[in-house]
Amino acid sequence: MNIEQVNDERKGAFKAIENGAEAGVMTYVWAGPGKMIIDHTEIDPSFSGKGVGKELVMKAVAYAREHKIKILPLCPFAKSVFDKNADIHDVLF
Repeated sequence: MNIEQVNDERKGAFKAIENGAEAGVMTYVWAGPGKMIIDHTEIDPSFSGKGVGKELVMKAVAYAREHKIKILPLCPFAKSVFDKNADIHDVLF
């Protein structure tokens, strides 16, 4: 599975692609310099239960660490991933 990022000045998304099909997407908006709000995660039903959503969140965490930004997970799914994984709390704001 490949995860691609689409980013502009105000918003962006991480998209999971498997064999040319979009397995899932997680969208975010920028809340000023250095702050990203994850607002929605959606997984194609045929990929449900395969960890696609968590992979999307972890890609956002890796991006946040690399670019020294903070994440606010307003999306209930993304928040649940942060709640279950204390080792990624360093990127929360």
